[in-house]
Amino acid sequence: MITQCPDCNTVCQLSAETLRTTMGMLRCTQCRTVFNALARLRDTPEMPLSPAQPDVPATAPHAEDLSTAALGSANPTTTSAPGEPRGAAIARALLGQTFSLALRNLARHRRRTALGVAAISCGVMALVLAGGFAEWMQWAERESTIHSRLGHVQIVKRGYYENGVADPYQYLMADNTVPLAQLRALPHVKAVTPRLAFSGLISKGETTVSFMGEGVAPETETEVSKELIVHAGETLSSAAPNGVILGKGLAASLGAKAGDNVVLLTTVDGGGVSAVDAQVRGVFHTAVQAFDEVALRAPIALARQLAKADGVHQFIVLLDETPHTDAMVATLRALLPPTASGLQIVPWLDLADFYKAVVALFSQQMNFVRTIIAVIIIMSISNTLAMSVMERTSEIGTLMAVGFRRRSVMRLFVSEGLVIGLIGGLGGAALGYVLAQLISAVGIPMPPAPGMDAGFTASILVTWTLVINGFLVAVISAVLASLYPAWKASRLEIVDALRRAR
Repeated sequence: MITQCPDCNTVCQLSAETLRTTMGMLRCTQCRTVFNALARLRDTPEMPLSPAQPDVPATAPHAEDLSTAALGSANPTTTSAPGEPRGAAIARALLGQTFSLALRNLARHRRRTALGVAAISCGVMALVLAGGFAEWMQWAERESTIHSRLGHVQIVKRGYYENGVADPYQYLMADNTVPLAQLRALPHVKAVTPRLAFSGLISKGETTVSFMGEGVAPETETEVSKELIVHAGETLSSAAPNGVILGKGLAASLGAKAGDNVVLLTTVDGGGVSAVDAQVRGVFHTAVQAFDEVALRAPIALARQLAKADGVHQFIVLLDETPHTDAMVATLRALLPPTASGLQIVPWLDLADFYKAVVALFSQQMNFVRTIIAVIIIMSISNTLAMSVMERTSEIGTLMAVGFRRRSVMRLFVSEGLVIGLIGGLGGAALGYVLAQLISAVGIPMPPAPGMDAGFTASILVTWTLVINGFLVAVISAVLASLYPAWKASRLEIVDALRRAR
């Protein structure tokens, strides 16, 4: 009689006396694996011999066919159907009987399984909440940046941002440089407004301080500057052509309040000096304290009178939604070719250095949080499955004694880790989403950030990308955590494992 090693497929010859004295257990002469010879014994058509046994007749069957016949439905097999790829057969086995056995084993140890699932769920929930808070902070900073000064797209004369501060009068554009009516009719465009930049000195009584001013069109600027909040007095109006509004810090330095008269002084093109009388209509603040300390806004007609210059420095385009920015930039560049018009189309992101620094900071923090959570999950699941291997040693030995191959045992434990990861990942993502909605409904009171004068109420913004990433972290970490316990279980010696049952 002959049999075949389940690991190396070496064909071994044996007698009835050998089977009786060893109770069917043999050790392979090549790989030294102990296996159940009776489970591999069958009269079948001829098969090629292993090179290690050249003198034994080639009458032993294939190992997988033997194990399937001996075990029936108890042992998952990866035998391919006619025309079925090998990978498809493995996937069918993994998601079939092995998966079913994994579910049963997890159900037998409910407390330990529940602890593993709870660890993963808490990790994913923490990841969703922390990531959602970071997403909201980035969204808030983005919208604040856009709606305080920048808008979504700026149209300027080429070279303005590089040299405009030193020589602003060389970068003026006429009002008809840009077809405003055509721009305002474009899809997703909410407003197009001009701006004229100027700087100089502002005086009230005996106090004189420097300022950086912007001449704006009061009617169209309102939509663009929603984050510029006038908290004292009134905002700009075309009905008050000499009225200006001051930043909170500038007003404090000047000692001015709504209703006070001030004098604006600036240098015009050619080196002359120009001055106008103005009245403070209100005091405003933004999210950037440094800007509030020097900022002044005036109607564009007053700015032109002070600077003795016609034209504007910028046209600000505001859209209904920020994701349309890239498409609008492409549309404007096609409508206003830079080589023909001498204009530059600049998206807000190119000017938002502080926002890019915030995004980079939160990205690094979230990568660190993901790493910590993945380590916690790996440690928890690895410990859970390692304990399972210790408690089920005799069971594993029995499985291999009746014909289970080592890779089948390993696949069984990996499947258990996968099931724990799937359940924990789904549960954690669902709990994280529900908690995010509850917390957002209440709000998170935040103190003023560095450079800000006032606090704010934050929320948690959960996106599909965040949920999917959290779920994938759970599943991948659980599978990785199961690899070592699964390998350890598959390397148990059958005789030693069975001895544990005594």
